[in-house]
Amino acid sequence: MNIENIEAFVYVYHYGSFNKAAEILFLSQPSVTARIQTLERELDCRLFDRLGKQVQLTEKGRQFLPYAQQLLQIYQKGKQHIQKQGTIPNELRIGCTVSVSNYIIPELLPKLKAEYPGLQIKVTTAGTDDIAAKVLNRELDIGFVRGISHPYLRSVKYYEDPIRLYTSTDHPLARMGEVSLDRIADEPFVFFECGALDWLRIHRVFQTLNKPPVIHIHTDNAETAKQLVLNKAGICFLPGVCARKEVREGLLSPIDVAEVTGVALQTNVISLNGEHSEIVQYIISNRFFQDEMREISAIKG
Repeated sequence: MNIENIEAFVYVYHYGSFNKAAEILFLSQPSVTARIQTLERELDCRLFDRLGKQVQLTEKGRQFLPYAQQLLQIYQKGKQHIQKQGTIPNELRIGCTVSVSNYIIPELLPKLKAEYPGLQIKVTTAGTDDIAAKVLNRELDIGFVRGISHPYLRSVKYYEDPIRLYTSTDHPLARMGEVSLDRIADEPFVFFECGALDWLRIHRVFQTLNKPPVIHIHTDNAETAKQLVLNKAGICFLPGVCARKEVREGLLSPIDVAEVTGVALQTNVISLNGEHSEIVQYIISNRFFQDEMREISAIKG
């Protein structure tokens, strides 16, 4: 059994798309398809159901997934152990946006330190443009930024964070699970905005309504917005990553709003082409929160 076929299977599952998996693996889409087909022939079963551009695991695929993930992790750890000496810097300078700094870095860095015990890490929080400029100038080694493209940078999608409406769990809307914007027009709104284009989509939807929601509090800090919702100052559209702990603890309820379905914030890992490849690969291969995010995204209020 070819480890590259196992890798293709795991990546297609993680990204939910043959095209996205091909992009991350630096392969053509037909090459990824061929690898999956070869693996299916070896296992004598179909691993994915193709639903238009989307794919989902078959029952046999779900059964095989944990074994494939374990095989790939063992292979990657063995490869990293052999190649580690002399390839890892003594210091890793990481730049990240505020949301990554608040909600991802505290969980990621202990795992990174466990994998590379001698590594010293310095974290800088800044906006996407500043981080990209610092990586290009070699002031930072890697960055966590909004989706970005540059000929001198390797930019790999790390996660996509769905934006949903959140309320306190005792709010009347929390029992509904899904509402229209018209239904919540009279609710006091806390509006968090980070400047990304996706937030402009929400603004445009508000502008199409005969009676737009009234924004009582406007903030550029997700943690402030979340705390205001917890303290019942209003309801708010928030990125899922900042609310996952409170959803898990039953303090916040996510609600789907049809008019903004599909709005999400994408975070990429960037580095100079050809540099820090091992650490970047470790980071994107160990997105510890991804399954939890999928579960939260599936929760109805």
